[in-house]
Parts: sequence; structure tokens; C-alpha cells
Amino acid sequence: MKKAFYFILVFAFLLSSAFPSTSLAHPSDKGKKVALSKQLEAISKKTYTYFEDFTDQDTGLTYDAVRTDGGDIDPQKHTSPTNIGMYFMSTIAAEESGTLSEDEAISKIQTTLHTLEDMEKWNGLYYNWYYTDDGSLMTDWGQFISTVDNGWLSAGLIVAGQAYPQLNEQTSELVDAMDYSTLYDPEVGQMYGGYDVEVESVTDHHYGALYTEPRVASYLSIGKGDVPKTHWWEMERTMPPEWDWQSQIPEGYTETYDGIEVFEGHYTYNDQKFVPSWGGSMFEALMPQLVMKEKELGQDALGLNNQRHVDIQIEYAEEQGYEAWGMSPAATPDDYKEFGATPLGHEGYESDGTVTPHATFLALEYAPMEVFENIQTLKSYDAYGKYGFLDSVNVETGEVTEAYLALDQGMSIVAIANYLHDGVIRDYFHQDKIGEIPEDLLEREEFSIK
Repeated sequence: MKKAFYFILVFAFLLSSAFPSTSLAHPSDKGKKVALSKQLEAISKKTYTYFEDFTDQDTGLTYDAVRTDGGDIDPQKHTSPTNIGMYFMSTIAAEESGTLSEDEAISKIQTTLHTLEDMEKWNGLYYNWYYTDDGSLMTDWGQFISTVDNGWLSAGLIVAGQAYPQLNEQTSELVDAMDYSTLYDPEVGQMYGGYDVEVESVTDHHYGALYTEPRVASYLSIGKGDVPKTHWWEMERTMPPEWDWQSQIPEGYTETYDGIEVFEGHYTYNDQKFVPSWGGSMFEALMPQLVMKEKELGQDALGLNNQRHVDIQIEYAEEQGYEAWGMSPAATPDDYKEFGATPLGHEGYESDGTVTPHATFLALEYAPMEVFENIQTLKSYDAYGKYGFLDSVNVETGEVTEAYLALDQGMSIVAIANYLHDGVIRDYFHQDKIGEIPEDLLEREEFSIK
């Protein structure tokens, strides 16, 4: 047996030497890709059952979260603009995968659109929380208009209007009425965090950092014409070097775009240059590329930076000794908490071994084979349940959070659809003029990270 095995090894070596273009690893990689695709199809279908079981049939509004501790179902029957936007895109993704028929998808979205038309609004923008049973405003949690949350609702409406032309008039009317100029500070050139209707005041803070999830709201506000194109260049890539509170003193240089001086700064981790997010989470870094063609159009800027964040998240987890990777805000057994790969942030979130599956799926288009392996590891923690993956697992303690979140379920499904169907959700977003008009902003910029 030993001689036969030795002969096989020698023959394999000679074969690979004689035909250098034929790698013995290729069949394994190809097999993993096939296995990954099959797994993703099954995960997507199972995950969408969350939206089927926990969306009000009369209003079309999805519950924000469901906890399943001890087997008891505890649904949180309120929703946000982000949840609604993700429901639209998840339903489209489900139709693309064959989970739903086109007629079923249109009917579901139509129900939600009718509810949106009647919901209470401020300058066409939506409040942060509504009850799912009737779409009424949830006033006991305040009357806040969130810039980032409205951005994700607009994105979902835009995608739905392009996926189903028969809905375009309805979706366009709602998006056109959403006036983002009311959330823009022309003196600073940045968006406010939001507006409190009850006290009639904007937030004290602006969304000043480019590489966080609100960049979708900025991008589509420019596409709508609600804010000037220069707004894109007024956001910080890193904070100025003299701001010594940040986790690193950035290096870089100044470039001028459309008459605006931009400090193209970067941080460095293990010789890899990157533009930081606020907390170092996968959600901040990669949620926007669910709809924005950052990988395709921003090859020297946002697309390249997305790759760096995935690579460093994986590397950081390995250095911490974690068996799995993917750090991002997620439900915990008793609450909800922000997690990140700490070095990736301006002020990095903590990392205690908690990883969340949605972060894995967001990385699909940048590290598919690593995602394949991570899925197997997450399943080994018994973190895969009736509605797909539970929201988080602490790989240090083995504790699994018995909860599902609409936002995280939606990010997972949409990321899977983009991977399996050649960026289909991004294509729909960019088919609309709102998504198309600012494309040059993605194409022209070069970060200082190459």
C-alpha cells in the first residue's frame, strides 16, 4: 500500500509539472464553490421564512425582531424604515431565487406600499418606529426622523421600482417626496444624524465619516438632487491628523475633487492600508455595497477598501484565537450591542468573541471560500435554527443568542442574492437615475491605500 501511495504522489507531481496550468487544487475549489452555492440557496430560502411568518399580513410590515428563548416565540411588533427597505429587497431576492413567484412578490410589496402611503411622515420622510398591526406611529419611543434609516427605505423603494416596473409609479412618488434637503447642513456640507419632531431640532452631530452605513443616504440624496454633489467630498475619509483622539494618527495626502480639498488618509494594520469605519464592524463597511456598485466602480477606493476590511476582519479574528470571524452589531442574550474588529475603527467597538452570521454573508463577494468555511464553523455551534442563522454566537463561551433580527436576516438574504445572481440587487438600484447619476463619484476617487 505504501508503494502504491508513493507512486500516486510521484505521478501527481509529474502531472502538475508537465501541465502547469492544471492545478490539483482546482477541482477542490470548484467543488467548494458548488457546495457553497447549494448551501446559500438553502440558507436563503430558510431565512426568508422569517419574513413570511413575521410580517403582518394586513399591513405588510415586518416585526423588528423575534426572540425564541426556551422555545417561546416573543415577536417585537414594531418596525423601522430600514426594516421596510430590507423587506422589499429580501422579497425581490426570494423571487430571484425561486422561493416566491413574481406575482407573490409583487403582491407582498404592494401591500406594504399601500401602508406606506398612509403612514404619518415629516417632509415625506418616515419616523423611526411604527406599530406593525396598523402602521401607526410609535410615539412612546419618541418622534425621531433618522437620516440613515430613511436612506435604506429609499434604497428599498428604488430597487422595488426597478425590479417590478408596474410598481415604479408608486415607489417613485414616495421616494420623490422624501426631502433629504431638510436633513442637510449646507454650512458643514454634511447630513445631520436626524431630526426630532417633538422638540423641533436637528441632532447635535453630523454623519461626518464617509465609510459608514449612512453613505447610502448621502449617495441617493445626491442622485435625487436634494443635496449638492460636493457633499460627497465634504465627508471625512479619516479624521484630520491633528485630531489625536482617534485610534491611529492617519497618513495620506490631499486631493481636490470638484473644487473641494479631500484628505485621502488611511490607517495601517499589519502592513495593510485601509480607510476606517467608525467602529470597525462589517455592517458599517459592507452594508452599502448591497445596493451601491462599489466593487465594480470604486476599484481604487470603496471597492478596494471593502476587500481590506474583510481581509482584516478575518486576520484579526485569527489573531484573537477565535474559531469564527464576522464582528458587527448584533443581538446578545439580554440586549443588542455593537461589536467590531477594533483596529478597523476610528474609535473601534469592543471584541469579546461575539460574531454574527450576517457579517459572514456580507463578505461573500470578497472572500467566498472563507465564507464557506465560516458557515460550517457557525453551524457547529448549533446556531442554525428554524429561520436560518440565529443572530449571534460567542465563540469564546459557546453561548448562542436565541433571536432573529429583521435587519440582519435581510442583509443576509440580499448578500446571498447578489453573490448567486451577479449583483442583481445592485443592478436594480443603479438602473434608476437616482443610482446612476452619482456613479462618477465612485469611479473618480482613489484612496491612499494601494
